[in-house]
Amino acid sequence: MQAAAILSGTMIELSNITKVFETSAGRMTALDNVSLTIESGEVFGIIGESGAGKSTLVRCINLLERPSSGTVRIDGHEVTGLRGGELRRLRADVGMIFQGFSLFQQRTVLDNVVFPSTLASAGKRVSRADAERRARHLLKLVGLEGKEKSYPSQLSGGQQQRVAIARALMTSPKTLLCDEATSALDTLTTSSVLDLLARINRDLGVTIVLITHSLAVARRICDRIAVMDRGQVVEEGTVAQVFGNPQAEVTRALISFEGEGAAENDSSAPEEAN
Repeated sequence: MQAAAILSGTMIELSNITKVFETSAGRMTALDNVSLTIESGEVFGIIGESGAGKSTLVRCINLLERPSSGTVRIDGHEVTGLRGGELRRLRADVGMIFQGFSLFQQRTVLDNVVFPSTLASAGKRVSRADAERRARHLLKLVGLEGKEKSYPSQLSGGQQQRVAIARALMTSPKTLLCDEATSALDTLTTSSVLDLLARINRDLGVTIVLITHSLAVARRICDRIAVMDRGQVVEEGTVAQVFGNPQAEVTRALISFEGEGAAENDSSAPEEAN
């Protein structure tokens, strides 16, 4: 296990999730009878090639996409049919960060982080003073103390993602969904953001669901992973199990591709002088 010790109990249970989109070309099945269990306190990775259904699946967890069929249970409660105030409460408990940061460009860093507290999320709303106090604490947690008055355009990509992480933590969620949260970042920045996520998991006990196409990212931070292909989960287990003894063809292909990429990088590196 690479992150926090897994707490007892199931945090997320997806049962027979199917998602069908109606397109101009006809019906497209993005998810085909997917079932997964994610335990409290773990970092769970969902990997696969582009178009495998990873992002659609994670969006079904907080109902940004509603399943065509199947059920979603979070922390023991069936949430698939929630709407209105109940849905807002769910989304306060399930934070989300995106590949593109999704910050308000005309608002300061502090205002971006405070924003979730201004929403009427039944029981999560707080005074502006309390919200700013928490936001400053979270900005310190993610290493951005002193950047409160800056605007997103004045920050690096890694700093903007840290703002997005602080904002996602504003409502004290039990779960954090990360949809390709590091794919727009360079290698060094990716490493620092992954270290931050691991610390949040360890110190705050937040369950993390990480969508990624990068095996290196999954190896670095995940406790368990699921491999998706064409809308289905084709393999699931600990990182050591899946990467050490891959059963699915797509998993073997991903590992092989990763190995080829590493070899190319090694061969293109300049030789050290003797």
